[in-house]
Amino acid sequence: MNCGCYFLPLFGGFTVCQICIISSTSAGLEQTLPWIFYHKVIGVSTFFLFVEGKAASPNVSKVLESIPGVKVIYRTKELEEQQAKSRIWNETWLASFFYKPCNYELFVKQSLNMEMSIVMARDAGMDWIIHLDTDELIHPVGAREYSLRQLLAGVPGNVDMVVFPNYESSVERDDVKEPFTEVSMFKKNYDHLPKDVYFGNYKESTRGNPNYFLTYGNGKSAARIQDHLRPNGAHRWHNYMKTPNEIKLDEAAVLHYTYPKFSDLTSRRDRCGCKPTKEDVKRCFMLEFDRAAFIIASTATEEEMLRWYREHVVWTDKELKLKLLRRGILTRIYAPMVIIQGLRDSGLFGSVIQSAQTTLSKEIKSSNTSRVDKPGMISSRKIGVKETTATARRILEIPNETSYESAIPPLSPPILDGLHIGI
Repeated sequence: MNCGCYFLPLFGGFTVCQICIISSTSAGLEQTLPWIFYHKVIGVSTFFLFVEGKAASPNVSKVLESIPGVKVIYRTKELEEQQAKSRIWNETWLASFFYKPCNYELFVKQSLNMEMSIVMARDAGMDWIIHLDTDELIHPVGAREYSLRQLLAGVPGNVDMVVFPNYESSVERDDVKEPFTEVSMFKKNYDHLPKDVYFGNYKESTRGNPNYFLTYGNGKSAARIQDHLRPNGAHRWHNYMKTPNEIKLDEAAVLHYTYPKFSDLTSRRDRCGCKPTKEDVKRCFMLEFDRAAFIIASTATEEEMLRWYREHVVWTDKELKLKLLRRGILTRIYAPMVIIQGLRDSGLFGSVIQSAQTTLSKEIKSSNTSRVDKPGMISSRKIGVKETTATARRILEIPNETSYESAIPPLSPPILDGLHIGI
């Protein structure tokens, strides 16, 4: 069992928790740098980034590798071979997601990455681990300060998992370029609303979309690092030996920036090779809005896509916005904007990129005369792959149980009885 957060007696005393985030991403620096440094500000010390696509390109990955506390793990043949040996493949809880394309494939990949990151977090002395995507920010209200570290330090010692309900971005323009500093309006989660307010405003809140939220509504979670911890899909954690003691936070949330840019329609389409038919998209996407968005992005003209985006994603009705803001369905949240804009204005992001590029140039010059990966050295491409194998056996190899409850997928919020809207 991890020894947990510790108390420092300085300046009146405060408790320190070591928190890490694991993410699987293909995003560029315009998204990952604000995301990393924002979470550093609120108390996250370590990041395990499993990178592919743009995030794995040298111009991006070298910058990520240069940031203290960031461990970059590439999707190499080595990594895939190790993950192919995971015990998860012989268990039932994730089996219904195996060997399916697009979102299902990503869900399995995220779960395997989470399993590896548990071992790395244990080795790094972490107390808490959170799985988060790079379009999500933790909003740690509820503690004395705007601090995730302080929030988790106050969690009772017998609690294994903390659930953060998610709020969904509600964009007000179709030309957003930097969501973290341009979007301030969010739709609150069912768990943070009185039931009569939620269901009483359900129809107006959906605006003709299939559900109250465009995508998932079941939040994300932080798990205390301990023996036999395992992922339970991208949204939850579990334990091989017990049912985790779980609490749900009353104020803190995950801010999910959902389709905040018009270009998100086509970028998601380009990552999936499914046919744009109502039947085939069911194989590829778990949530109805994602299916509809994929079909429109695959079949419509640019003008038609923009019209659809304005109708289904952008909040253009000022009267409806004011009404739902007054009723508490919508809320304004400015803290992340202020923090990230402050970091940008300080020149931090530019200096991190410039410093990494200077280092990369020197490495390229030196590589003409000597090999970077010399015999006996561990390449950055192998971080977290081979060196953690022994620890993985110690933590994960327990008496084999072959049947567990199914992993928790992304779930839509509760629907109003008798109301189903297709798009």
